[in-house]
Amino acid sequence: MDPRPIGIFDSGVGGLTVARQLIDAFPNEAIIYFGDTARGPYGPRARDEVQRFSLENVRLLLDAGVKMIVVACNSASSAGLEQVRAEHPDVPIIEVIEPAVRAAIAATRNRKIGVIGTTLTIASGAYDRAVAASMENVELFSAACPRFVEFVERGETTGDEILEVARGYLTPLLATGADTIVLGCTHYPLLGPVLQYVCGRDIVLIQSDKEAAIDVFATLTRRDLHRPRGADPVHRFLCSGDGTSFEQLGRRFLGPEIVTVEVAHA
Repeated sequence: MDPRPIGIFDSGVGGLTVARQLIDAFPNEAIIYFGDTARGPYGPRARDEVQRFSLENVRLLLDAGVKMIVVACNSASSAGLEQVRAEHPDVPIIEVIEPAVRAAIAATRNRKIGVIGTTLTIASGAYDRAVAASMENVELFSAACPRFVEFVERGETTGDEILEVARGYLTPLLATGADTIVLGCTHYPLLGPVLQYVCGRDIVLIQSDKEAAIDVFATLTRRDLHRPRGADPVHRFLCSGDGTSFEQLGRRFLGPEIVTVEVAHA
Protein backbone atom coordinates (compact mmCIF):
# COMPACT_ATOMS: atom_id res chain seq x y z
CA MET A 1 0.00 0.00 0.00
CA ASP A 2 1.13 3.56 -0.66
CA PRO A 3 0.17 6.67 1.35
CA ARG A 4 1.39 9.15 -1.28
CA PRO A 5 -1.16 11.31 -3.13
CA ILE A 6 -2.43 10.97 -6.69
CA GLY A 7 -1.25 13.75 -9.01
CA ILE A 8 -3.61 15.34 -11.53
CA PHE A 9 -2.93 18.09 -14.04
CA ASP A 10 -4.91 20.06 -16.61
CA SER A 11 -4.53 23.34 -18.45
CA GLY A 12 -7.13 24.92 -16.16
CA VAL A 13 -10.22 24.05 -14.11
CA GLY A 14 -11.63 21.40 -16.46
CA GLY A 15 -9.62 18.62 -14.86
CA LEU A 16 -11.47 19.28 -11.62
CA THR A 17 -14.18 17.05 -13.10
CA VAL A 18 -11.65 14.22 -12.87
CA ALA A 19 -10.65 15.29 -9.36
CA ARG A 20 -14.31 15.18 -8.33
CA GLN A 21 -14.67 11.65 -9.66
CA LEU A 22 -11.56 10.47 -7.81
CA ILE A 23 -12.49 12.14 -4.52
CA ASP A 24 -15.96 10.59 -4.66
CA ALA A 25 -14.78 7.15 -5.77
CA PHE A 26 -11.72 6.93 -3.51
CA PRO A 27 -12.45 8.95 -0.34
CA ASN A 28 -9.37 7.52 1.34
CA GLU A 29 -6.97 8.83 -1.34
CA ALA A 30 -5.27 12.24 -1.26
CA ILE A 31 -4.78 14.24 -4.45
CA ILE A 32 -2.56 17.04 -5.65
CA TYR A 33 -4.11 18.99 -8.51
CA PHE A 34 -2.20 21.38 -10.75
CA GLY A 35 -4.06 23.71 -13.11
CA ASP A 36 -1.70 25.38 -15.58
CA THR A 37 -3.90 28.45 -15.87
CA ALA A 38 -1.05 30.81 -16.78
CA ARG A 39 -0.43 28.88 -20.02
CA GLY A 40 -3.86 27.41 -20.69
CA PRO A 41 -5.98 26.65 -22.49
CA TYR A 42 -3.84 24.13 -24.36
CA GLY A 43 -6.28 23.50 -27.21
CA PRO A 44 -5.16 26.40 -29.47
CA ARG A 45 -1.44 25.81 -28.84
CA ALA A 46 1.09 23.94 -30.94
CA ARG A 47 1.66 20.26 -30.26
CA ASP A 48 5.32 20.64 -29.27
CA GLU A 49 4.43 23.38 -26.79
CA VAL A 50 1.80 21.23 -25.09
CA GLN A 51 4.21 18.31 -25.04
CA ARG A 52 6.79 20.47 -23.23
CA PHE A 53 4.18 21.78 -20.79
CA SER A 54 3.07 18.22 -20.03
CA LEU A 55 6.60 17.10 -19.21
CA GLU A 56 7.08 20.11 -16.94
CA ASN A 57 3.76 19.50 -15.19
CA VAL A 58 4.63 15.87 -14.55
CA ARG A 59 7.98 16.84 -13.05
CA LEU A 60 6.28 19.36 -10.77
CA LEU A 61 3.88 16.72 -9.47
CA LEU A 62 6.61 14.10 -9.05
CA ASP A 63 8.67 16.63 -7.09
CA ALA A 64 5.61 17.05 -4.86
CA GLY A 65 5.74 13.33 -4.09
CA VAL A 66 2.83 11.77 -5.99
CA LYS A 67 2.57 8.03 -6.65
CA MET A 68 0.81 8.24 -10.01
CA ILE A 69 -0.17 10.86 -12.60
CA VAL A 70 -3.58 11.44 -14.15
CA VAL A 71 -3.37 13.53 -17.31
CA ALA A 72 -6.80 15.15 -16.96
CA CYS A 73 -6.54 16.99 -20.26
CA ASN A 74 -7.37 15.61 -23.69
CA SER A 75 -5.08 18.10 -25.42
CA ALA A 76 -2.15 17.00 -23.27
CA SER A 77 -3.06 13.33 -23.70
CA SER A 78 -3.12 13.71 -27.46
CA ALA A 79 0.10 15.73 -27.69
CA GLY A 80 2.51 14.71 -24.99
CA LEU A 81 1.66 11.33 -23.54
CA GLU A 82 4.14 9.15 -25.39
CA GLN A 83 7.14 11.27 -24.40
CA VAL A 84 5.93 11.58 -20.80
CA ARG A 85 5.68 7.81 -20.49
CA ALA A 86 9.06 7.36 -22.17
CA GLU A 87 10.74 9.70 -19.69
CA HIS A 88 8.99 8.19 -16.66
CA PRO A 89 8.60 4.46 -17.40
CA ASP A 90 8.20 3.51 -13.73
CA VAL A 91 5.41 6.00 -12.98
CA PRO A 92 1.80 4.92 -13.55
CA ILE A 93 0.31 7.48 -15.96
CA ILE A 94 -3.42 7.47 -16.68
CA GLU A 95 -4.89 9.42 -19.59
CA VAL A 96 -8.45 10.16 -20.69
CA ILE A 97 -8.69 9.17 -24.37
CA GLU A 98 -8.49 5.36 -24.43
CA PRO A 99 -10.90 4.87 -21.47
CA ALA A 100 -13.49 7.09 -23.19
CA VAL A 101 -13.14 5.26 -26.50
CA ARG A 102 -13.67 1.89 -24.79
CA ALA A 103 -16.83 3.19 -23.13
CA ALA A 104 -18.15 4.68 -26.39
CA ILE A 105 -17.62 1.41 -28.28
CA ALA A 106 -19.50 -0.45 -25.56
CA ALA A 107 -22.35 2.08 -25.59
CA THR A 108 -23.01 2.64 -29.30
CA ARG A 109 -25.99 0.84 -30.80
CA ASN A 110 -25.52 1.72 -34.46
CA ARG A 111 -21.68 1.68 -34.50
CA LYS A 112 -21.47 5.41 -35.21
CA ILE A 113 -19.56 7.45 -32.63
CA GLY A 114 -18.95 11.18 -32.45
CA VAL A 115 -16.23 12.98 -30.53
CA ILE A 116 -15.97 16.66 -29.65
CA GLY A 117 -12.79 18.26 -28.36
CA THR A 118 -10.36 21.12 -28.62
CA THR A 119 -8.75 22.03 -31.92
CA LEU A 120 -5.49 20.33 -30.90
CA THR A 121 -7.19 17.14 -29.73
CA ILE A 122 -9.24 16.71 -32.89
CA ALA A 123 -6.39 17.65 -35.23
CA SER A 124 -4.02 15.21 -33.52
CA GLY A 125 -6.06 12.22 -34.63
CA ALA A 126 -5.64 10.65 -31.18
CA TYR A 127 -9.24 9.46 -31.06
CA ASP A 128 -9.00 8.09 -34.60
CA ARG A 129 -5.93 6.08 -33.60
CA ALA A 130 -7.58 4.79 -30.43
CA VAL A 131 -10.64 3.64 -32.38
CA ALA A 132 -8.45 1.99 -35.04
CA ALA A 133 -6.42 0.21 -32.36
CA SER A 134 -9.62 -1.24 -30.91
CA MET A 135 -10.17 -3.22 -34.12
CA GLU A 136 -13.91 -2.62 -33.70
CA ASN A 137 -16.22 -2.06 -36.66
CA VAL A 138 -17.26 1.50 -35.79
CA GLU A 139 -17.23 4.84 -37.59
CA LEU A 140 -15.87 7.93 -35.88
CA PHE A 141 -16.97 11.49 -36.63
CA SER A 142 -15.14 14.41 -35.05
CA ALA A 143 -15.86 18.07 -34.38
CA ALA A 144 -13.61 20.71 -32.83
CA CYS A 145 -15.46 22.86 -30.29
CA PRO A 146 -12.83 25.35 -29.07
CA ARG A 147 -15.18 27.94 -27.57
CA PHE A 148 -16.53 25.55 -24.95
CA VAL A 149 -13.31 25.78 -22.92
CA GLU A 150 -13.43 29.58 -23.02
CA PHE A 151 -16.92 29.56 -21.54
CA VAL A 152 -16.00 27.17 -18.72
CA GLU A 153 -12.80 29.03 -17.81
CA ARG A 154 -14.94 32.17 -17.43
CA GLY A 155 -17.36 30.29 -15.21
CA GLU A 156 -20.18 30.36 -17.77
CA THR A 157 -22.03 27.05 -18.07
CA THR A 158 -25.54 28.14 -19.12
CA GLY A 159 -27.19 30.84 -21.20
CA ASP A 160 -28.42 31.66 -24.67
CA GLU A 161 -24.94 32.24 -26.11
CA ILE A 162 -23.66 28.83 -25.04
CA LEU A 163 -26.82 27.20 -26.38
CA GLU A 164 -26.36 28.87 -29.76
CA VAL A 165 -22.69 27.90 -29.95
CA ALA A 166 -23.49 24.31 -28.95
CA ARG A 167 -26.11 24.00 -31.68
CA GLY A 168 -23.63 25.32 -34.23
CA TYR A 169 -21.00 22.77 -33.23
CA LEU A 170 -23.25 19.77 -32.70
CA THR A 171 -25.84 19.97 -35.49
CA PRO A 172 -23.44 18.74 -38.24
CA LEU A 173 -22.18 15.98 -35.94
CA LEU A 174 -25.71 14.81 -35.14
CA ALA A 175 -26.46 14.75 -38.88
CA THR A 176 -23.95 11.87 -39.23
CA GLY A 177 -26.32 9.65 -37.27
CA ALA A 178 -23.91 9.09 -34.38
CA ASP A 179 -25.80 7.75 -31.37
CA THR A 180 -22.92 8.14 -28.92
CA ILE A 181 -20.75 11.22 -28.44
CA VAL A 182 -17.52 11.37 -26.47
CA LEU A 183 -16.96 14.59 -24.55
CA GLY A 184 -13.30 14.71 -25.51
CA CYS A 185 -12.31 17.45 -23.08
CA THR A 186 -12.55 17.38 -19.30
CA HIS A 187 -14.08 20.87 -19.37
CA TYR A 188 -17.10 19.63 -21.31
CA PRO A 189 -18.91 17.70 -18.53
CA LEU A 190 -19.43 21.08 -16.87
CA LEU A 191 -21.60 21.91 -19.89
CA GLY A 192 -23.34 18.53 -19.68
CA PRO A 193 -26.96 19.74 -19.36
CA VAL A 194 -26.58 22.10 -22.34
CA LEU A 195 -24.96 19.42 -24.49
CA GLN A 196 -27.56 16.79 -23.59
CA TYR A 197 -30.36 19.27 -24.31
CA VAL A 198 -28.98 20.02 -27.77
CA CYS A 199 -28.24 16.37 -28.57
CA GLY A 200 -31.47 14.98 -27.18
CA ARG A 201 -32.08 12.20 -24.68
CA ASP A 202 -31.45 9.42 -27.19
CA ILE A 203 -27.78 10.36 -27.59
CA VAL A 204 -25.38 8.80 -25.10
CA LEU A 205 -22.74 11.24 -23.84
CA ILE A 206 -19.49 9.62 -22.69
CA GLN A 207 -17.59 11.58 -20.04
CA SER A 208 -13.87 10.86 -19.97
CA ASP A 209 -13.59 11.85 -16.30
CA LYS A 210 -15.79 8.94 -15.20
CA GLU A 211 -13.98 6.48 -17.45
CA ALA A 212 -10.54 7.63 -16.27
CA ALA A 213 -11.57 6.95 -12.67
CA ILE A 214 -12.13 3.28 -13.58
CA ASP A 215 -8.59 3.06 -14.97
CA VAL A 216 -7.23 4.75 -11.83
CA PHE A 217 -8.90 2.09 -9.67
CA ALA A 218 -7.53 -0.70 -11.84
CA THR A 219 -4.00 0.71 -11.59
CA LEU A 220 -4.20 1.26 -7.82
CA THR A 221 -5.39 -2.32 -7.41
CA ARG A 222 -2.94 -4.03 -9.77
CA ARG A 223 0.06 -2.21 -8.34
CA ASP A 224 -1.11 -2.35 -4.71
CA LEU A 225 -1.00 1.44 -4.46
CA HIS A 226 -4.16 2.05 -2.43
CA ARG A 227 -3.64 4.39 0.50
CA PRO A 228 -3.75 2.75 3.94
CA ARG A 229 -6.86 3.55 5.88
CA GLY A 230 -6.37 6.06 8.66
CA ALA A 231 -6.44 9.82 8.90
CA ASP A 232 -8.59 11.84 6.50
CA PRO A 233 -6.68 12.67 3.30
CA VAL A 234 -5.40 16.19 2.71
CA HIS A 235 -5.90 17.53 -0.81
CA ARG A 236 -3.69 20.22 -2.36
CA PHE A 237 -4.62 22.49 -5.24
CA LEU A 238 -2.03 24.41 -7.25
CA CYS A 239 -2.24 26.71 -10.24
CA SER A 240 0.25 28.70 -12.28
CA GLY A 241 -1.95 31.77 -12.73
CA ASP A 242 -4.12 33.85 -10.43
CA GLY A 243 -4.78 31.83 -7.31
CA THR A 244 -7.81 33.82 -6.19
CA SER A 245 -9.64 33.33 -9.48
CA PHE A 246 -8.83 29.63 -9.51
CA GLU A 247 -10.02 29.25 -5.92
CA GLN A 248 -13.34 30.97 -6.60
CA LEU A 249 -14.06 29.07 -9.80
CA GLY A 250 -12.70 25.82 -8.41
CA ARG A 251 -14.97 25.89 -5.37
CA ARG A 252 -17.94 26.40 -7.66
CA PHE A 253 -17.05 23.43 -9.84
CA LEU A 254 -15.47 21.07 -7.28
CA GLY A 255 -16.79 22.09 -3.90
CA PRO A 256 -15.49 22.72 -0.38
CA GLU A 257 -12.45 20.48 -0.81
CA ILE A 258 -10.66 23.54 -2.20
CA VAL A 259 -9.67 25.40 0.95
CA THR A 260 -6.64 27.25 -0.37
CA VAL A 261 -4.84 27.40 -3.70
CA GLU A 262 -1.06 27.52 -3.97
CA VAL A 263 0.57 29.33 -6.87
CA ALA A 264 3.28 27.20 -8.49
CA HIS A 265 5.13 27.19 -11.78
CA ALA A 266 6.10 24.05 -13.64
